[in-house]
Amino acid sequence: MPSDAPEPVLLSHRVPDLGALELLLAVARHGSLGRAARDVGITQPAASSRIRSMERQLGVALLDRSPRGSRLTDAGALVTDWARRIVEAAEAFDVGAQALRDRRDSRLRVAASMTIAEYLLPGWLIALRTGRPDTAVSLLAGNSTAVAQRLRAGEADLGFVEGLSVPEGLDGTVIAHDRLVVVVAPSHAWAARRTPLTPQELAATPLILRERGSGTRQVLDAALAVHGGLAQPLLELSSTTAVKGAAESGAGPCVLSELALGEELSSRRLVKIPVAGVRLRRQLRAVWPSGHRPTGPARDLLSLTAGGA
Repeated sequence: MPSDAPEPVLLSHRVPDLGALELLLAVARHGSLGRAARDVGITQPAASSRIRSMERQLGVALLDRSPRGSRLTDAGALVTDWARRIVEAAEAFDVGAQALRDRRDSRLRVAASMTIAEYLLPGWLIALRTGRPDTAVSLLAGNSTAVAQRLRAGEADLGFVEGLSVPEGLDGTVIAHDRLVVVVAPSHAWAARRTPLTPQELAATPLILRERGSGTRQVLDAALAVHGGLAQPLLELSSTTAVKGAAESGAGPCVLSELALGEELSSRRLVKIPVAGVRLRRQLRAVWPSGHRPTGPARDLLSLTAGGA
């Protein structure tokens, strides 16, 4: 049944805005509309218009105007007292908000998947320190699944992942591209191959792999799914360094980011093996909780990564 009660009028429509109240306080201090206008940084006609608008809104006269200046009416004096309390409360609000910003800007919690944490983030964080030398940065490294969990739990301000898509509950943007490569020790039989591996050969071979949940493993699983899927891993390790070390020892082939293999490939401690007919490229992403675009140091770090992508 429809109600006959009138729609409530919002408080913001009934109470003058903060700028108008500050102008009224300036008139009370100076006894002159012209001097009050200069004090708050507006023209005298604009100040006069604002006072009239406030009088219409409140339904009472606030000033008696004369050639000698502007004097508060009795109602104006009372409104001025109320205005002073509102402005003081707004000043306290502003101080509190600034304290929150200072606390936010004093720290940055970053969660990153292993490859990005080891091979890209150090340079970005050095650049960030140039602009924000007083910001304390903590880095939580783990696989892409763990990064997403930390962000959803509020344990990190910004994350970096290597998977196929933006994890559920997060927003993100592509900051770089990467490629996975197959590598072996020089003593491995594949090092002497003259032809690329087929996807079926790669899928059927027990590999030294990162653990499930890592971006590297997600991309490899998806790429070889149509070729029979990955064989049971020869070894399953939780860090890029451990995977490289096992491959260098001759234990078997591994698949890792090209970003992580520059030194090993240039020194021939590991040998890259071409693979035909399978796409092993991936996108590297910055991610954050859905609906909460990064601010403060997190926003600055994001701008640095995007600039370098």
